[in-house]
Amino acid sequence: MFDHAEQHIKRLEVCGIFGAINTTGFFDAPDFEQFVALTNLVAYRGPDDCGHVPLTVKQHDSRRDQLFDVFLGNRRLSIIDLSSSGHQPMSDGNGIWITYNGEIFNYVELRRELEARGHIFKTGTDTEVILHVYSEYGEEGFDRLNGMWAFAIVDLAARKIVLSRDRFSIKPLYVCKTKGEIYFASEIKQLLPILPTRELNSSSMASYLAQGLLDHEVETFFCGISRIRPGTNLIISLDSGTTEREYWRFQSPNATSASSKELVEEFRALFFDSVRLRLRSDVKVGVLLSGGLDSSAITTAVRQVCGEQLQTYSIVSEHEGYDERRYIDMIAATGVPNRKITFRPKDVLDCLERVLYYSDEPFAGFSVIAQYQLFAAIKDDNDVTVLLSGQGGDEALLGYLKFFFFHVQRLFKEGKYVHAMSLLARSVLHRTAVSQFRVSEARRYMQHNRKGIWRTMLRNNVPVPIWQCDDIRSRQIADISRFSVPALTHYEDRNSGAHSLEVRHPFLDHRLVNFALNLPTELKIHSGWTKYILRAALPEMPAALRWRRDKQGFLVPEELWLKRDLVPIVRQRFRGSTLAKLGILDDKEFLGYYEQFLGGHSITSSDIARVLIAEIWAEKVFDAHKTIIPDHSARVLVQN
Repeated sequence: MFDHAEQHIKRLEVCGIFGAINTTGFFDAPDFEQFVALTNLVAYRGPDDCGHVPLTVKQHDSRRDQLFDVFLGNRRLSIIDLSSSGHQPMSDGNGIWITYNGEIFNYVELRRELEARGHIFKTGTDTEVILHVYSEYGEEGFDRLNGMWAFAIVDLAARKIVLSRDRFSIKPLYVCKTKGEIYFASEIKQLLPILPTRELNSSSMASYLAQGLLDHEVETFFCGISRIRPGTNLIISLDSGTTEREYWRFQSPNATSASSKELVEEFRALFFDSVRLRLRSDVKVGVLLSGGLDSSAITTAVRQVCGEQLQTYSIVSEHEGYDERRYIDMIAATGVPNRKITFRPKDVLDCLERVLYYSDEPFAGFSVIAQYQLFAAIKDDNDVTVLLSGQGGDEALLGYLKFFFFHVQRLFKEGKYVHAMSLLARSVLHRTAVSQFRVSEARRYMQHNRKGIWRTMLRNNVPVPIWQCDDIRSRQIADISRFSVPALTHYEDRNSGAHSLEVRHPFLDHRLVNFALNLPTELKIHSGWTKYILRAALPEMPAALRWRRDKQGFLVPEELWLKRDLVPIVRQRFRGSTLAKLGILDDKEFLGYYEQFLGGHSITSSDIARVLIAEIWAEKVFDAHKTIIPDHSARVLVQN
């Protein structure tokens, strides 16, 4: 459809991967069968093809030809090419193998660069481009990749395995180590059967329950399973051990002599190029349109880049005032086709367990279920496979309310009182940032004192200091790398993957992120307007949307449901809860806390929702070591 860079080049694919490495001994035939089964646990991520390769890196008795020390598995979702040319795991024919999940958006340019250096390609896939990048530049060459990925490369000659993850935690990659063996996978559920026991990581649970934090550390909710850091290679050498190396870092601030007008023009060019690259596909591409500034900007940019209007999809509430349909309709009025999906209370009950299964860990609130329902409806349309999302725009361009107040606070600390007061006054005048203030958001950055409902395990937990940053740029980097983007992309990856869909993020192009981080703050927060440069760069957007005064997004009526539809469930769940059995929660104290919430006390609904979600998750994961697997056709029990 878009940007047919080279007609003979077949495009991209997304997958689910699994791998096993025995650093001291060998696996055998029964291990192989188990590894195939663990690969297939995420068949929904890649329903089009599957592949499994046992490899031998170390020497062994040739008479035992069923022995191997490395296993690579892959489930493939082909965006275009359903032929065998994109089959994985893939080899370059010279002892280098790869299993890969993701997209390299600049693979056409990289291929041309490598062909000019003498490389010969056998397929038209971006998978093969990664193999040649590694062959030419080693793992240091991964900073040339513009995309989202999680892959493992096995270099037989060098006797090493390289695990690599993209810069912004878009694609998942988990690791589990046990007695000389290392396992890696796209999803936690593939690694759970390997653990001798399931043990809750109380630190992760504490950060989640108290502050709503997810994916902010390498640890997961399971002891023994961790995630690869974004922007990092984990190099496993059978000769020298395991080494973690960053292949990319945020650029240091650079002084610029460019005028504000020139910077706006440069931002526009970068943003449009990011959108252009992410439109590379021979299948239909759609846009997730929330009505907010970021998704509206992407929808507007698409028309400027390719001259076409893409199908857009929006989630709306049955309760007025909880969504942004007014702004969605403004974009639709420009000729953009739009389909609205309504989210209802019964969807919470119907889908919560399924969403927990795909997520593998508790999630922050009911809006994640709404996102799951949105992807389910898109899949039912059977119209698009690739979707563009506005994730990352708020973090890169200071869109969140907290950034405005951090900036004002910094101005006061620097003695710039007139500037700070002027910014606050203009915000009041324009009814922009100050009008968005919500206590529920502020509470996330404060130390809470609700220790009465927690058992000893969590009462002494030290809150993660997410509010401590030297400057606003450091605050942005913290949100992009730890506190915001990783959790958002986690939900989006699992919810889209559950329906064999792919989501791409124009605002998370590393070139655009670095450029935005190093912009003068005044081009991001200007006269009380947040994300000022984005507003200035897109005059094609409807003016009422471009200069809108508020920021809402899709809000589920969480408080209403917890005080009405979900009351019987909460009261029943917390009479002998799994969280209490695990030593986390005092059921009696929590139910008292809940009754205060029902009575109108100043308790945020998100605090209650997280505990309910955590309880349902814990019951499925830790009660009798069983997990419900909703495969859309049957329910299967997996037990350790």
